Amino acid sequence: MNQLLFERSTGNIGPNTFARLQTTQLLSSFRSAPEFRFNGGENGSAVRDSKDGSVAPDQDVVSTLSAHRAGVNALALERFDGRILVSGGLDGSLKIWDMEQCGNPSTAHTFTPVATVPRSDKAHKFGITHLSFYTFDSAAFLSTSYDHTLKVWATESASLSASFGLGSKVYTHAVSPIASHLLVACGTQHPAVRLVDLRSGSNVQSLAGHAGAILATSWSPRHEHVLATGSVDGTVRIWDIRRAGGVIGMLDKEDSLGLYHNGLLDPSGKVRVRASAKAHSAPVNGLTWTDDGSYIVSAGHDRRIRVWDAALGKNTLASFGPSVRNSQLASVTMFASPVGLATPGKELLFWPNESEILIFDLHDGHVVTKLRPTGVAQRTNKKSRISSIVWRGSGGGGGSSGVAMGGSNMAGAIFSAHPDGQIRAWTPCLEGDEGEDEDASLEEASEERAKKRKALDDVFKGLMGKKITFT
Repeated sequence: MNQLLFERSTGNIGPNTFARLQTTQLLSSFRSAPEFRFNGGENGSAVRDSKDGSVAPDQDVVSTLSAHRAGVNALALERFDGRILVSGGLDGSLKIWDMEQCGNPSTAHTFTPVATVPRSDKAHKFGITHLSFYTFDSAAFLSTSYDHTLKVWATESASLSASFGLGSKVYTHAVSPIASHLLVACGTQHPAVRLVDLRSGSNVQSLAGHAGAILATSWSPRHEHVLATGSVDGTVRIWDIRRAGGVIGMLDKEDSLGLYHNGLLDPSGKVRVRASAKAHSAPVNGLTWTDDGSYIVSAGHDRRIRVWDAALGKNTLASFGPSVRNSQLASVTMFASPVGLATPGKELLFWPNESEILIFDLHDGHVVTKLRPTGVAQRTNKKSRISSIVWRGSGGGGGSSGVAMGGSNMAGAIFSAHPDGQIRAWTPCLEGDEGEDEDASLEEASEERAKKRKALDDVFKGLMGKKITFT
């Protein structure tokens, strides 16, 4: 750090380079932060949401402080100020949290919700599947549920603004980060992608082509009419919603050359689609784009994560190894590090790997670090599986998910949702924290040596203090 400060003061590196070097270090230094807790005011044993929608006590979970007693299934954090977090429970309830309740990030803090929307006939009746904020500001957020509905909420009053019935279970939804058309792409149990127009309040279009339920949807951050969707049939389709046919391409795991080199793109710009193309050999339940729209990342039940060149549609062949685990029949919320925070070509991918978060190098797939909760019980408990993760950034706009790490009171954070009712925090390790950790480890080592020395002295004194008689 001192060397970087010297280089910056002498003008050898510019302010942007200096900032990027610092954020690159911070991105790979995240750790568990159990000092930050979330208390939803629902102390007691957790409950489970059964298939018929009834709520019953879950005897497997010990009474503890929790954000949602029934379990947390979805999170969303606005990208403009990095201040407002929304959580959705397995019981259909919603809670809004203010991240600036914590004035000093160096001290422990327990967050409490500023607003709660309980399960009801007017709100959601079954578990929340996905949450997202309105495209242009944090005044509204959207939620989908197993109760077949998409709902729009006013953030400040936590009141319902609009509700759309989709006729089947809704697994996920996506709002374009740059578009003015205000179309919400909904992935449901039905094989057609449903487009809901928030402006007119109607289901304006269905995109047919998949052969099974839609588990993943994601809009391009560069082209406002381009949408990517993933299905249980193992395909990832790219759509231009202005076209009558809709589909403009399908990602093929066997294609490492791209459309042009394979003869699928003619000189006029028309793309021929291969009907047999599959992105994964099992259901696809994860899709995301990098902030600049250059790459698409997909994940499937075949325990593979693939990175695709968005312009050519080719598989970059990045290998993420055998450590990837992915088995839940729900949309996976992974994300890439915001453009500008990491060195170009060294972007990171944050992946919820059951009960841990893996941070990969996006382009070669090696594991940079693993984030695991403290305590063996939490790591082995099936209820500690991660159901959603969100990035806390600020200054977001357009395709960016936040050009600055953290908000006004924290140097970056990741929040994860868990079926045991917890929302856990993960924060970067700062310079001061490393020194404190080293001091603590030295003290622990010194105490351990003292204990061993005392034990040896006791054994020696015990032997020397006894009279031994040989017969």
